[in-house]
Amino acid sequence: MRNITVSVDDETYRRSRIRAAELDTSVSALVRNYLGTLAMESAGSASAETPLERRRRLLREVTEDFERRGVGLDMAANLPRSELYDRGRARTEAAIARSRDKNAGHA
Repeated sequence: MRNITVSVDDETYRRSRIRAAELDTSVSALVRNYLGTLAMESAGSASAETPLERRRRLLREVTEDFERRGVGLDMAANLPRSELYDRGRARTEAAIARSRDKNAGHA
């Protein structure tokens, strides 16, 4: 494996570190993945991703990101249809939230 040195401005460096932390990885890994993707996408590359492979990879990355953040895709956590379409309940909850937001603005 080869080492490279990259110079970036302070703000780019700061934001890169934050994003890497959000993804539970390092800035080096982000750069390595980006350069690897860039190299695969170059014209004439025999190992370039097909559109299907790209979609699968992106779906896998989103799913992994959800898992890292604790965002669930559990169907049991979904509302039943009757609750989902209960407009009266939705209006009441929205009014309560607006009232709470309004009161919080005066605190």
